[in-house]
Amino acid sequence: MNIFQRSASILAAVFVPLCLSGQMTGAPDKTVDWSVAQKSDNGKTSIVFTGKIAEGWHTYGVDSELYPTAVEFSELSGCSVAKGLYPVSPSTDYEGIPVYFGEAVFAVDLDIESPDARVAGELTWMGCTDDVCAAPEYFSFNMPLTGSADQNGLTGSRSITGAAGGKEGFSWSLIIEAILWGFAALLTPCVFPMVPMTVSFFMKGSSSPAAGRFKAAMYGLFIVLLYTVPISLIILITRIVGGNAVTADIFNWLATHWLPNIIFFIVFMIFAASFFGAFEITLPSSLVNKSDKKADKGGLAGIFFMALTLVLVSFSCTGPIVGTVLIKSTEGEFWTPMVTMLAFSLAFALPFTVLALFPSLLTKLKSGSWMNTIKVVLGFIEVALGFKFLSVADQTYHWGLLDREVYLAIWIVTFSLLGLYLLGKIRFANDQPCEHLTVKRLAASIAVFSFVVYMIPGMFGAPLKALSGYLPPITTQDFILGGNTAPAGAVPAAGTGEKYDLHLPLGLSGYFDLEEGLAAAEKSGKPVFVDITGHGCVNCREMESRVWSDPAVLDILRNDYIIVALYTDDKTRLAEEDWVTTENGDVLKHMGRANSYIVRTRFGVNAQPNYVLLSSDGELLAPVRGYDLSIQGFVDFLQAGLDKAAEKSGKRSN
Repeated sequence: MNIFQRSASILAAVFVPLCLSGQMTGAPDKTVDWSVAQKSDNGKTSIVFTGKIAEGWHTYGVDSELYPTAVEFSELSGCSVAKGLYPVSPSTDYEGIPVYFGEAVFAVDLDIESPDARVAGELTWMGCTDDVCAAPEYFSFNMPLTGSADQNGLTGSRSITGAAGGKEGFSWSLIIEAILWGFAALLTPCVFPMVPMTVSFFMKGSSSPAAGRFKAAMYGLFIVLLYTVPISLIILITRIVGGNAVTADIFNWLATHWLPNIIFFIVFMIFAASFFGAFEITLPSSLVNKSDKKADKGGLAGIFFMALTLVLVSFSCTGPIVGTVLIKSTEGEFWTPMVTMLAFSLAFALPFTVLALFPSLLTKLKSGSWMNTIKVVLGFIEVALGFKFLSVADQTYHWGLLDREVYLAIWIVTFSLLGLYLLGKIRFANDQPCEHLTVKRLAASIAVFSFVVYMIPGMFGAPLKALSGYLPPITTQDFILGGNTAPAGAVPAAGTGEKYDLHLPLGLSGYFDLEEGLAAAEKSGKPVFVDITGHGCVNCREMESRVWSDPAVLDILRNDYIIVALYTDDKTRLAEEDWVTTENGDVLKHMGRANSYIVRTRFGVNAQPNYVLLSSDGELLAPVRGYDLSIQGFVDFLQAGLDKAAEKSGKRSN
């Protein structure tokens, strides 16, 4: 059963996938101890897998969309599969998902075609607690089918190398940002006038205050659904039709390819011009009028079309805001856009319900010139955000158009003009004369100009940690006061990273090909630090600026690890010997696609940032770590990898 098909399961849809983000502490060596046996009954031959599940843990059924238990045969000699893997023991319904506690039994029916029949393969599963999930695990088996019915095969279990879950792009800061955008949309001229009008309509057209509150609540619910359901359906359909990999590829394409990024840049500039009063963007009047007429029907259908009318009428103001929320959320997992859009729409719809509960608040809300001021302010913000899309395309394709100082110069000028506007020194077509400066405008202008002053040192190489996620990397800056912002001695070593025109941050040296890094680790005896990153990844830059730059972290990275940065959005064409062939036979010829496939299949992640610690032979040393600004946590993570590597080295020497 699909997790998203459960009614009233918003919380489960958010928190069940988050089991991947837990840090594995105290996990057993094997979450399930499997054995396999042959069973013959009435001429039917089966192989039966019996798993003893560790206390406090559970695993999933074969039909679960969440980490299903599955079998893959590497050898079917003298036999064929009559019926694929199916459950024998009953499962427990855990919030609509079939799970197993204590013991799980599965079977495969076979047709025996030779007296020397043999099967071999691997059973895969994932064990979880209520809080975390272990890495996907494999149970290998190889057994003849010509012995007694109770003949056992070879038992044992091993974890897939590097296949642990990490934080899959989920960010509370993104959710909070979506909520703030939702509230900001209410203050735009397209939306604000409809607040008192619609709430008043509900109160007048209701037989009692309770009925009015119910209708207003349904109105808010329909607004949420109209924003959330379409994007959810699109994402779920692509996932069902093409699987996780297709959904991830679509998001990666949207977030990194030059075409959508240039389109988004142009769209943002057009909307900004509209916000400044150059022209008005509206949907076709026929579409809005049809919806408005149907709103007169009454009942729930009428309320639905009232909500639809609001969504359509407010498009010119909410369109770019919705685009900002969705495009930023594509850096995360497939469900992240759904959650962020839910957060946005809840914030957007909430005031309608609140004002219905407390109608006296309507008397305190008055429209006026301040609404156009907010629209213009949003226009300046749209200009600044729009250049982020152009920067992503510039970084992933190495065009060299928006180096860090050029990007900063644009932002400094944009926000300086915003400050002058707030002071009343600049007026647009729809603005009323500013006869005097209000305290609110003064406070806002002080905040804006303070932000401008903060950015100016960045023109000379200051790190600007608070903005690190939005700026191009400092390695693109042509002039740095003092010549180098990296710590002393942190100059990239010769012979590393020469294969590609890429650079690590903070003067660190390393590689951009996993096999190269593993080979270097084998020679040096050091473990490998794999940085799963992207040019357009905001959280990656923030981690580098705020966590990696800490002296304790930087010292360990520079001296104790071989660093490998895998850019999953880089469009560089690989040399033919570096092409990657997928299990479907597709040949991946570009760095971003190849790296995305590698990290998805080898490490079980498809978002950035994620950090993987490997031994020189490619074995996982610690659970994958995702976006987390805890410096001490990152130091502990790196130290855990060093301790595990030392332990492995000691065992080999013995």
